[in-house]
Parts: sequence; structure tokens; C-alpha cells
Amino acid sequence: MLTCNAAFLHPELMDVVRLFAGAEALAIDQTSTYSDGVFQNRVTVDGTARTFTHPARVADELSYKSLAKRYAKLALYETLSERLHTELPWGALTGIRPTRLAYQELAAGRDFLPLFEQMHVGAENAALVGRVIAEQKPYYERREGNCDLFVSLPFCPTKCEYCSFITAPIAATRKYLPDYLSALGGELAAAQPLIKNLRSVYVGGGTPFAPEAEELAQVLAAIVPLRTNGCEYTVEAGRPDTFTCEKLDVCKEYGVTRICINAQSFSDATLARIGRKHTAQAVRDAFALAASYPFDVNCDLIAGLTGESFREFCASVDEAIALSPANITVHTLCLKKGARLKEETARLEEGELAEMIAYSRSALTAAGYAPYYLYRQKYMAGAHENVGWTKPGKACVYNIDVMEEICDNLAVGANAVSKKLFAGGARIERHGSPKDIPTYLNKTEKLISERAALFARA
Repeated sequence: MLTCNAAFLHPELMDVVRLFAGAEALAIDQTSTYSDGVFQNRVTVDGTARTFTHPARVADELSYKSLAKRYAKLALYETLSERLHTELPWGALTGIRPTRLAYQELAAGRDFLPLFEQMHVGAENAALVGRVIAEQKPYYERREGNCDLFVSLPFCPTKCEYCSFITAPIAATRKYLPDYLSALGGELAAAQPLIKNLRSVYVGGGTPFAPEAEELAQVLAAIVPLRTNGCEYTVEAGRPDTFTCEKLDVCKEYGVTRICINAQSFSDATLARIGRKHTAQAVRDAFALAASYPFDVNCDLIAGLTGESFREFCASVDEAIALSPANITVHTLCLKKGARLKEETARLEEGELAEMIAYSRSALTAAGYAPYYLYRQKYMAGAHENVGWTKPGKACVYNIDVMEEICDNLAVGANAVSKKLFAGGARIERHGSPKDIPTYLNKTEKLISERAALFARA
């Protein structure tokens, strides 16, 4: 149980507590104060207290809250790390993308490494952040009017055991598809005047290849008037059991430049355990089918899938490299509310997970891939991270923009979340669509009006 004297700190501190196995059973009280240029945190665990002091200059309310969170989490992390004899790969960093914190330090004219060391980030992870920033340099752009477009197609053949998205088997949701496609068309038409400089288009899911080719074509046709500058265009095709030449032909016809093949694993046993209704050979077949098209290909793997051994995971990394996609993203399994596996496993054991992550970094680097984006989530196994790796010159602009939150994101469809940046990105306002498809269909006109009002604001 955790108590603290500042309500806005409680969720931040709970994020730290959840990092440590056994910490939620401890009686923890934390008192945080700021006076005369010093943050003071008193942390009491089962009656034993420690006091931490951190001098810091506060410029305004925003910087006060940011620093208060940082030092409160650091104090609690150091206390629990010592109490439970555990060090974590990203130390006390929670609730923020590591690269974003690094960029903030660089913008202030400081090297980010001293802060990462203070926050107990491992040296290899700090170096990884430096590599990501270097790889992002040709693509990283903060400019007024920049915008990405996201189109949600929340339909899948089946729902995977680890998935927490709203997707349901298309057999159960197909009845909504005609109205859904019509609503998307209306949203896209209304979005056209709201976009100034389109950086990229991303059609995601779900599994965008789950609908039939002519249904996919209807979506891509509605995007044509918005994509007038030939920018990057990704369709997250998704699961290999949905691939057909007809759908790839549609993508080529409408100018798609990149597709995603979400392998997750090349182990048939693992694929069966997570509820995939296809084999590893289907993944290979999807790559072979896509090879004759002019697409860059992204491929996803997940470390920490139920029952998968270190050897099986390494074999998946090796096979993904052999297939030579433009990008390979290595996710760490994250069990959120809504995933079936969440009901079975409250916390995954670290086990061989750290070795899996280390192997993927080593193998991908040796194969000529460089890390170009990374992010972390709550409930991530082993407190690790997700990293996107790219061949030279093949980074996905959309992934960089979204992960670094450096430009507006106009998102349409069910469960789509638009983001509008203000004051150069110092403030972000969000507009979310309903997750439930029938609810979304009933509110489409209202969503169009609300989004227009948000994007019209200076």
C-alpha cells in the first residue's frame, strides 16, 4: 500500500512500485516538499524512513511538477532498489519516453548522460538512447503545420492472447464494415482542410488486410485527396494469414510505400500458444508474396511471449534478419487490461528476457540495422522497452513523429486518438474517438466537429 501527501504524485509513484516484484505488499508512505530551492522526499517503508534532498531551480508550475515527479520517483526507486536488492534496466525512468527526456536536456544545452546516470539508467541503455537520437537526425523535424494522418481499421481475423486492443474477430464485426467504411470516408473528407504539411500516412489496426481487397481499396481511395505530396505511406498489413496478391495490388495502385508483416515469432509452438491461426511458413510466404512489389517492409517480433525459450526467440531474430525487411521492431511483451494473458499472469518472470533483448541488439547491429525509435509502457515484462531497428535510410517517419510527439497527428476511425501540438510542442491536446464500433458510428458527425475545432485553434 502506498500513501503520499501530493495527489498528483500518487500515480507516478505507483508506476515505480509496480516495477518491483513484491513492492505492492509493502507499507509505503512518501512525503514530498519543495522549499528554498530544494526538493525533499521522505520515504518510509514498513516503518523505516529515509530522506532525500535534491537542489533544483523551478521556473514555473509546469517545471515544478516535472521536477517534483522526477525526484519523488528517484527517491522511491532508490529506497525500493536497496530494500528488494533489485536494479532495473531503465532505473527510475517511468512515464516518459527516454529519448524525449534526452532531447529536453540537449535543448537546454546539457549532455543527457549525467541525468540518466542520476536516474540509474544502465550504461548500455543510455548509449542506446544516443544511437537512436543520432539515427533520427535526418528525419527529426519540429515545424509548425507538420502533421501525420492515422486511419484506424480495427478488424482482425482472430484476437491474439496478448492483445488489449478493441479488435474482435471480423466474423463478428463484419456487419458493421459497410457503415464503418462510409464513416471513415466522411472523416477523411472533413480532415482534408485541417492538414497543412502531411509528413506521413499510416493505416493501422487491428489488421488492415482483414477486410477484402475492394473494402481496403475504398479506404485507400478516400485517402488520395489528402496525400498530394507523395509522402511516406504505410499500411500495417498485419497478420500473414490475411495476405493476398489482390490486397497488395490495391496498395501498389494507391501509392503505398511501406507495409508491415507482424510475424511476432517464427516458432509454430509459440504462434499456437498466443492464438495465431497460422504457421511460421505463412510469414515466410507473406514475405515472398511482397517481394515482387516496391514496398519497404516492416516486421515485428515480441520478446517474452508465453513459453518461448531464449533459443526460440534468437532463432526468430535470425530468421527475421535473413528475410531482410527495411525495419525490424523488437517489442517486449506488455500485458494490459483486456489481454487474455493478463488474466493468467500478473507479472512475467524476468528469466531469460534480458538475454533475449541483449541478443536482439547484438544481432541486429551486426546485420547493419540501427535503432531509430524506442518507447516504454506500463506493465512491460522485465521493465524493458520496444525498439525499432532500421536499415540505412529506411527509417519510418511516422514512427519517429509519433514516438517523439514532434508534430500533429490527425487520427480517424474507432479508437483513434488525435494530437494537436501547441507552443512548439510544450503542450499537447488530445481528441479520442470511442473504442466501440457502434458507438463510434453513432457519434461520427460530432467527432468531425470536435476535431475541426481542435485543429482550427492557434
